Amino acid sequence: MEKAYTAMKSSGAGNIAVGIIILVVGITAGVLSIVSGANLLKHKKEITF
Repeated sequence: MEKAYTAMKSSGAGNIAVGIIILVVGITAGVLSIVSGANLLKHKKEITF
């Protein structure tokens, strides 16, 4: 029974670590998207077709 608890502990810790990494990547992607969109809106008058 100890092996099961050890496996569950390792799996839980791994899942928490993956969750934190995904959260950080998501926030970073969102911030970069907002900054990029703001930059495009700022320079939209300079675009000529």
